[in-house]
Amino acid sequence: MAKKSKKKARRKAARKTTARRTNKVTTKGARRGRRPTIHGISTDALRAELERREDGLAQLEAEYDAKLAELDALRIEIESLGGAPGAVRGRATGGRRAAPVRRKAGARKRPKNDMNLEEALAITLKGKQMGVTEAAEAVQKNGYRTNAANFRTIVNQTLIKSPLIKKVERGVYTAK
Repeated sequence: MAKKSKKKARRKAARKTTARRTNKVTTKGARRGRRPTIHGISTDALRAELERREDGLAQLEAEYDAKLAELDALRIEIESLGGAPGAVRGRATGGRRAAPVRRKAGARKRPKNDMNLEEALAITLKGKQMGVTEAAEAVQKNGYRTNAANFRTIVNQTLIKSPLIKKVERGVYTAK
């Protein structure tokens, strides 16, 4: 037991001297949830660290002022051309949102169809076997209107889920 306590004492002394030599914060106890101590740091090292941080702060403040001057010059240039400095092509900057685009009352973005996609697919596939891409093109040729960028995917989901449509084989469907 005496050997273990001597080893511990040697390790502790080695940690203290190492911390003094490197002027670093010792982390004894940090593993146990306590904050690291600064016992091994000299006042000269602390002063040097404070000066380093103050110099960094002064440098950042100077950079900030330069960027502000640059932004002011851009704002003046934008205003001279007749633009609003906060909005650039419908996109707002500086933490503000662009005003939403308002449509006239009664204006409809989505096309109006006489029947839903499932019924239109069932009519298109009556007596025929088609793949997903063919069915999507055929239903549009038969008059179904859509603005969907991913219409083929929507058709695929409808073909899979619909009770009016039967799967013949992989990727091929027909109406029941």
